[in-house]
Amino acid sequence: MLTIKPRAEDVEGQPILRPLPSAQCRSVGPFVFFDHMLETTYSPGTGMDIRQHPHIGLSTLTYLFEGEIQHKDSLGSDQHVLPGEVSWMTAGRAIAHIERTPQAQHDQGSRLHGLQVWLASPKEHEQGDGHYSHHPAAALPASDYMGIGIRMIAGHGFCLKSPVPVLSSTLYAEVKMQNATTLLIPAEHEQRALYVIEGEMLLDGEPVEPRSLVVLEPGTEPTLCAESESHAVMIGGAPLDGPRRMNWNFVASDPALIDRARAKWAAGDWPTVPGEVARIELPMSRK
Repeated sequence: MLTIKPRAEDVEGQPILRPLPSAQCRSVGPFVFFDHMLETTYSPGTGMDIRQHPHIGLSTLTYLFEGEIQHKDSLGSDQHVLPGEVSWMTAGRAIAHIERTPQAQHDQGSRLHGLQVWLASPKEHEQGDGHYSHHPAAALPASDYMGIGIRMIAGHGFCLKSPVPVLSSTLYAEVKMQNATTLLIPAEHEQRALYVIEGEMLLDGEPVEPRSLVVLEPGTEPTLCAESESHAVMIGGAPLDGPRRMNWNFVASDPALIDRARAKWAAGDWPTVPGEVARIELPMSRK
């Protein structure tokens, strides 16, 4: 097993922990990016405000534990996202979106805590049409048995299948375990990783460091034990159909697609979010 300690960053004022991508691991199944938006209290008159920015070649999935986010995109979507709901956006060849604290919460003050992940699109979908869908909490399948609650956020696993329209074999599950419960993690996906949000957990008897990503060995079926009330997510799926390049907000199998996207965003030749003017400009670094 490989343990990846996330790096701390700040996205437009929102503190995050980011274990993917890392030098140790570039992807787990289709997942190429994992942001844990840390518990944050915004005072009245403040909030998260991620201005208009572009994407290609990926799908974003936002899932909140606390708070509310407004999603708007260049397809015309305008959706408020609440805890337990899925906000799913597939970029295709070109999309732009914004994510911000809704005005009411901005004015009165609010809390925010959640996850955002990026899933690389299969090559056949990289240059396809963009798409957005919102999935209420009640639409996500869940099981609750003997002190173990599992909700399938996206993909399939643990005898559950989510309605989120993933583009490849995917596992994205929220797991809540009461103290002294155990869960066998099946080997139904080739690549898997565990991220503990809070609580004390053991994986095959070894302590799991909270807020680190533990990448599991393919084909193994480890036992997860909770030594306190615990909260975690599992990610994974089939390996990508080839390596991916990531540059800023762009993901692609062909570097030429990224070069073209950078040039088009810098030139203002990009779909825009209705009613939005402010945008995040292209960073000069190409690392």
